[in-house]
Amino acid sequence: MSGLSLRDPQVVGILAAAGLCLGGMVAYYSLRKKVSEDELERLRREALVKAGRIIDGTILDISDLSPEESGRPDGLRLILYKYEIAGVSYECSQDVTRLGDYVNIYEARLSFPCSVRYDPHRPVNSIVVAEGWSGLRDTANSIPIRRAPRRSRIPTPYL
Repeated sequence: MSGLSLRDPQVVGILAAAGLCLGGMVAYYSLRKKVSEDELERLRREALVKAGRIIDGTILDISDLSPEESGRPDGLRLILYKYEIAGVSYECSQDVTRLGDYVNIYEARLSFPCSVRYDPHRPVNSIVVAEGWSGLRDTANSIPIRRAPRRSRIPTPYL
């Protein structure tokens, strides 16, 4: 009979190793640092700034909800915007409550163009503001226009 016996040293060793691995996994998952929602959102913005593509969009509206309206202690500040990729129009919003040091939503101009960073694999994953980047514009043109110097109207003599 070739059955397994708990008296066999190999079986005891395998069971002990499996128990140690299982105990280690339980300890790791119970003691590891839990990532907060704010940290996940910061990591998402950081990834989009590093690897996202940029496209033109339009600021639709801003929303500033009080703590009572939003159910959050800090309230809720949103920038609503839209953009179009490959004929598909996306209307999104970004929570900029935690980005108060980087953006003032009351200075955002409605119906003005903006730059949107988006994930090319998931175009609905997009932002207009991050810690080190902003797609909000001060003017309707993204690049300031420099006027060419005026030429005088005096005709040049032909030689």
